[in-house]
Amino acid sequence: MLISLLGFAVLLILMFMRVPIAFAMAAVGGIGFALMRGWGPAWSMTGQVAFDTALSYSLSVIPLFIFMGNILAVSGVAHGLYAGADRLFGRTRGGLAMASVLSCGGFSAVCGSSLATAATMSKVAMPSMRKFGYDDRLATGSIAAGGTLGILIPPSVILIIYGLLTETNISKLFIAGIIPGVLGVILYLAAVKLAVWHNPALAPEVTQSAPMSRTDVIGVFAVLGLFVFIMVGIYGGIFTPTEAAGMGAGASIVIALALRSMALTDFFDAAFDSIRATAMIFAVIIGAEIFTNFINFAGLPDGLSSFVMNNDLPVWAVMMGIMVIYLILGCVLESLSMILLTVPVFYPLMYELPFTNPALLDPENALIWFAIVVVVATEISLITPPVGMNVFVLKAVLRDVELSTIFKGVFPFWLADIVRLGLLLSVPALSLWLVGQM
Repeated sequence: MLISLLGFAVLLILMFMRVPIAFAMAAVGGIGFALMRGWGPAWSMTGQVAFDTALSYSLSVIPLFIFMGNILAVSGVAHGLYAGADRLFGRTRGGLAMASVLSCGGFSAVCGSSLATAATMSKVAMPSMRKFGYDDRLATGSIAAGGTLGILIPPSVILIIYGLLTETNISKLFIAGIIPGVLGVILYLAAVKLAVWHNPALAPEVTQSAPMSRTDVIGVFAVLGLFVFIMVGIYGGIFTPTEAAGMGAGASIVIALALRSMALTDFFDAAFDSIRATAMIFAVIIGAEIFTNFINFAGLPDGLSSFVMNNDLPVWAVMMGIMVIYLILGCVLESLSMILLTVPVFYPLMYELPFTNPALLDPENALIWFAIVVVVATEISLITPPVGMNVFVLKAVLRDVELSTIFKGVFPFWLADIVRLGLLLSVPALSLWLVGQM
């Protein structure tokens, strides 16, 4: 166990030296494994991990969902979602910020990427909010925070990866994310209302909703239809989650063609962006698998379980410790790396902890609940300084806005996420009720 802790320390040093996380994990994991087993087994393990990952049928869902999101991003669907949300909230104080949150939630439900949602919606929502005199803090905060919903509301790439790491049913993970995702949207809307109530200067009293074009209306119904199509297909037994990714990608192309808003160059841009994102994700997965093999062989998960059980630590103390670790790691790591690095260490604890809540006595339910809690903690990290990946994405798009302005803007939403995390920890039924109805 000591050598695995030393491996984590070396990994953190390499990350602070700005070594790419994929290479850092692969190097530490490979060298650590070699020190314990020898260089021959280490090279064999590394090659086998790369081979198995590249040819994994289950992982094919990742590039397909990424491609689906990129096609929707270039097809103009996001503008239709924003226009529809504006019709609901535009006439109330802070309504455009609320529309940004709602449209981010809707777009991320079919996009599955927080970073893509933040980048796309910033181009759609920010000009409207500035036009009507919204303070940059509220405008950017609502977009950055709304974008985090993409890693929880299905289809979620992060939930897919968690399911593959822990061999948990991906369909059940998707259904478990719906109520917490909706709860996140509701709390974000409440955060906007409280922010403008506390500081009325953040938003004008009323705004005039822009009329919805035919393309906007089609875009709204297309996104709703695509989400329903994927969910009904999976839970109706028509196709598997992996097949759903292919169906969703094909449907997104049909939507883009129907809207007549995607040029051939846009299609190729979406395809190349998907290739780049997939290559990055697979590199991180391979590095994480090598590092996971090292820490498993070094006995860290078993040692951690023994420590918890031998010291008779209460469940709430263990979960609070894990959440604190996630919030700290979120300051220096992006979401995918954090999930791949920590889940293999922590998820075996779900089989050992003495849960008293009846819903968590089933180990599968405990793993599903833990997945949602972990993803929400990861969402919080996406807007937590000093890294806050969504904040940096927004800064890259909105070069005239200071980072400090965006971080100030996301603070009310960060507090809302802390409240949501507390609710999910204390009321597991919020994550598991829909799963029980399947």
